Amino acid sequence: MLRRNLKHTVRNPVTVFNAVLFPIIIMLMFVGVFGGAFSVGEDYVDYATPGLLVMAISYGLGATATAVNDDMTKGIINRFKTMDVSRGAMLTGHVVITTVRCLVACAAIVGVAFAMGFDPAASALDWLGVVGVVVLLSFAAGWLTVATGLAAKTVESAGLATVPLIMLPFLSTAFVPAETMGTGIRQFAEYQPFTPIIETLRGLLNGNPSGGDALAAVAWCVGLALLGYVWAVSTFKKRA
Repeated sequence: MLRRNLKHTVRNPVTVFNAVLFPIIIMLMFVGVFGGAFSVGEDYVDYATPGLLVMAISYGLGATATAVNDDMTKGIINRFKTMDVSRGAMLTGHVVITTVRCLVACAAIVGVAFAMGFDPAASALDWLGVVGVVVLLSFAAGWLTVATGLAAKTVESAGLATVPLIMLPFLSTAFVPAETMGTGIRQFAEYQPFTPIIETLRGLLNGNPSGGDALAAVAWCVGLALLGYVWAVSTFKKRA
């Protein structure tokens, strides 16, 4: 299943663009064009990179939702059921390829960030923590996206269902501190799931991780993963 989904990803240029190239374009725009207008107390590329890592993860989710829905609506999953294929592999294959795409996209973001002057103070252990958070978020987002793809009635609605996850980084501390935002938006940014994840990554990359943010980040990731898994399995049993 992983090999099958990997081939589909490589053969679909739109998937590659959305998952890898578009986050880089966003990075070049925010850091290179708008970065000088923001005062964040440090080099803007250092401040924005953690948020762009999360954005790179969210932008690759649409391909997963549409692929899962396509398998369901075109009867491919029913065809697999008649073969010697584990039912669990049908879903986990999509989750794993989502995680792989997210890791590739995040690696590309870090590479471009270094080219733009990124200067992290993270130790080897901090970098290991960054990878762990990225994998955990990718895994959680993967299950949640598989669930939305199974629940959607059409491929188009499956793609639209991931839009909130794509928009959430823009309404977080990815690009500016929460205290600079207006009333209402500030409170939303402070309590939405991506903000503690971004702050955890920012702390790790700065060599000054925060235990409170890390605990909240892990809790959000585990909660989203469990929600996505239970929803996906339940929907799969009903529709397959």
